[in-house]
Amino acid sequence: MDMKSIIKLGIVVLLLMWLQKCLYNNPRELNVEFVPEMVHSVPFDAFSDNPNYQNGHTLQMPVVGTIARGFLPEYSESKLTEELAGEVLINPLDKTDENIVRGEWVYRTYCQVCHGMTGLGDGPVTKRGVPPPPSLLTDNINQMKDGQLYHIITNGKGNMASYRSQVQRKDRWKVIHYIRAMGN
Repeated sequence: MDMKSIIKLGIVVLLLMWLQKCLYNNPRELNVEFVPEMVHSVPFDAFSDNPNYQNGHTLQMPVVGTIARGFLPEYSESKLTEELAGEVLINPLDKTDENIVRGEWVYRTYCQVCHGMTGLGDGPVTKRGVPPPPSLLTDNINQMKDGQLYHIITNGKGNMASYRSQVQRKDRWKVIHYIRAMGN
């Protein structure tokens, strides 16, 4: 073999070794990064200055009129009364065992402290001076529409505070299913 062939063979062997190193897939070892700037970009902190925006802030307000995914606006018309809520708001969830079990869990977490385990209004706080809430097993509650109960859970009523921020929307409907199941 002449010298040119040996050099060519050496170059081919080196290229094959380099290619094998690039294609080698060992999760414990980093591969070769061809454009590291795209892999390891420098992030801006949320409250730091950012020259990429006109106002110079990194954290931007959402575009007016947009809705974050999973956070549809709640029906909260200022004129929505408890009675009107009973006509307008309809329980979107089916009364399944799964929904009732979840409703029971949410009830025991948030409601049981005042309304008691059986819904009679004899929760532990009533023994410490808090006025007892009405029983959830009365005909008055049973005759209320689901939308009315949802409105009360969401906005509160009397001594009951609003649970809008503590209980998710679907869970409020599930609690209503559980309350209906308690009465039966």
